[in-house]
Amino acid sequence: MSAALRREDVAHVAKLARLTLSDAELDRFTEQLGQVLEHANDMSSLDLENVVATSHPFGLVNVVREDVVRASLERDEVLAMAPDAQDGRFAVPRIMGEAP
Repeated sequence: MSAALRREDVAHVAKLARLTLSDAELDRFTEQLGQVLEHANDMSSLDLENVVATSHPFGLVNVVREDVVRASLERDEVLAMAPDAQDGRFAVPRIMGEAP
């Protein structure tokens, strides 16, 4: 069994990640990370030799609808409802620092 996680270890990892943690956060994260590591240690002791690896616990099914062409609003009608439109497109505020 591994040694208990120390508060100093969490503080060191936080420093490496350039995170500033309060004393309360250090205490909370030390406890939480300790529980995660303890659980991982418990898992490593299991005999999983005959267990098939999976990427997801449930079978995934991609549910899609048929791509059917149907009537929609006319471009000019939609643009008429927009707060601002220019050259047949929606006009939106420029993102800060973005070149024109």
